[in-house]
Amino acid sequence: MRLSRLLLAGLCVAPLPLRPSLLAQTAPAAYQLTEAMVPMRDGVKLYTRILTPREVQAPLPILLQRTPYGIDFQTPQSVAAVWTFMAGGPEQVSRRGYIHVFQDVRGKFRSEGEFVMLRPLRTNRADSTQVDESTDAYDTIAWLLRHVPQHNGRVGMTGVSYPGWLTVQAMLDPHPSLKAASPQASPADMWLGDDFRHNGAFRLSYGFEYATMMESGKDVQQFRMDSYDSFDWYLRLGPLSNVNAQHLKGRIPTWNDFVAHPDYDAFWKRQSVTPRLTRVEVPTLHVAGWWDQEDFYGPITIYRALEQHDSGQSNRLVVGPWNHGGWMRGSGESLGPIQFGQPTAQWFRDSVMAPFFATHLHDAPDPGLPEALIFEAGSNVWKRYDSWPVKTGVSPRSLYMREGGALAWEPPTQRTGAFDSYVSDPAKPVPYRPRPIPMTYGAGSTWSTWLTDDQRFAHLRPDVLSWTLPTLEEDLTIAGDLTVTLHAATTGTDADWVVKLIDVYPDTGMQPPRMNGYQFMVANEVFRGRYRTSFEKPAPIVPGTPQPYTIDLHTQAYTFRKGHRVMIQVQSSWFPLIDRNPQTFVPNIFEAKASDFRAATQQIHRNAAHPSRIVLPVVTHIRP
Repeated sequence: MRLSRLLLAGLCVAPLPLRPSLLAQTAPAAYQLTEAMVPMRDGVKLYTRILTPREVQAPLPILLQRTPYGIDFQTPQSVAAVWTFMAGGPEQVSRRGYIHVFQDVRGKFRSEGEFVMLRPLRTNRADSTQVDESTDAYDTIAWLLRHVPQHNGRVGMTGVSYPGWLTVQAMLDPHPSLKAASPQASPADMWLGDDFRHNGAFRLSYGFEYATMMESGKDVQQFRMDSYDSFDWYLRLGPLSNVNAQHLKGRIPTWNDFVAHPDYDAFWKRQSVTPRLTRVEVPTLHVAGWWDQEDFYGPITIYRALEQHDSGQSNRLVVGPWNHGGWMRGSGESLGPIQFGQPTAQWFRDSVMAPFFATHLHDAPDPGLPEALIFEAGSNVWKRYDSWPVKTGVSPRSLYMREGGALAWEPPTQRTGAFDSYVSDPAKPVPYRPRPIPMTYGAGSTWSTWLTDDQRFAHLRPDVLSWTLPTLEEDLTIAGDLTVTLHAATTGTDADWVVKLIDVYPDTGMQPPRMNGYQFMVANEVFRGRYRTSFEKPAPIVPGTPQPYTIDLHTQAYTFRKGHRVMIQVQSSWFPLIDRNPQTFVPNIFEAKASDFRAATQQIHRNAAHPSRIVLPVVTHIRP
């Protein structure tokens, strides 16, 4: 949920008269910087920076961003550098410029009040005295319209990650002057599929490091580990009960919430934004990255929830070949070692984002954006669709896990008994990327590109199973939703199931040479077995009995090229991205004892009675 500070900072307001900042007086700049403390309806004041173009073609719209990451670095120079793509000359009506506003949210940095992680929506939306992020955005916009000169009465909001979530909050009860919004990589549900949990499995390294970073003070502070390899640090930590006992001492509210609410209870449901997305009042451009290491579930889920109510066709989706926020920096020609053959991020900023806001805030010509603008990696082409997922030209086809580590389009014929097995030992978990693994945001971190790591480091481990389709004789293109059904058994009473869909490159002819045989992870997900029948009420697994687990691998547009192979990998640990499952059912894993962690033998059944498989949305005749 975090980006570089330059990209994540949000807009803020305060209850003081506008005053030119001394920072703006040090050298001539393209923007005039003023600061204000903007009052909210309950009297709390939020620190805000307002940057107005000096060469104003008045009146101009306001572009607002709100953030918990601090806005002191939002200077005339930084804004000119980052937002140049939306601030061209006056002859370019689509790029005439904006009044940029940035704001610290409650309780962070120079804003007053108390910071609450992902502050839940107020309980009574009709009560004008209650506050949440939606009312703070509303009050900020109202104040800006009264106090900022040279505006045209229109406001847009955008942001990546937490600022993207703040943009969604502003859309729930929008100010009438909010005319365009682009929530980008916004989380939707922190228990089901975003930063903190995926299908009940706790995202340990991210959850711990993010919570301590955000709640150790009004600023952001990195937790200090005594080991460069976080894999080693978390393994030495032992059970999660040691976090408070040895380190946090109950001082981090979000960690305490993790401990108190291990299941999908009312606490997490109140944070979920999806049930509240019941109308589309603001033209919206959702943005997601196929290899977003933090929030891919969120933007897709939010788009789909709003799409059910989009009678005016103003709800649009863009998905590109990016990591978390990668569309807002650099050229986007590559991600890690994976090449896309074109500047995807630069093109998005210039040809999609800038025209979208210009249309709604500047009355620029409509750029004719499609309902869904989707980058199909592998073939490396942008495609325009009338819906996402697409409704025609796609056929769901099952790939079955078969004997000898094979994948096949034909189902297994042996009626019972056929399975593959491995031993999962919590004392020796499978790392989620090659070691050493630095802290998420520590020195030398490769967190931003780990989803593109070569999976050969895990292939052929005794606690990882792999099945592979023969070499493709023609391209295989998928476009839409992916699901896996595992028929799995364990000798324990709880288990995690991690599934990875992988593109195996040819063994020869690839450049650079390291790409020969590269195992590129196209999609992935984890499922905690205790939640197989209910996310609200976990239950132990019956040992030795195959159980069906349907795992959502979300959605993807990808071409496996001729000469490549399709692989599925399955494992039961992904450490320390995911906390270690004791593999012994306990009511609350955050309170598990060291003696609860036991090795277990896992079976993936692949017979006619229990056919484990992945369902691919295979493209048959879609046009770009």
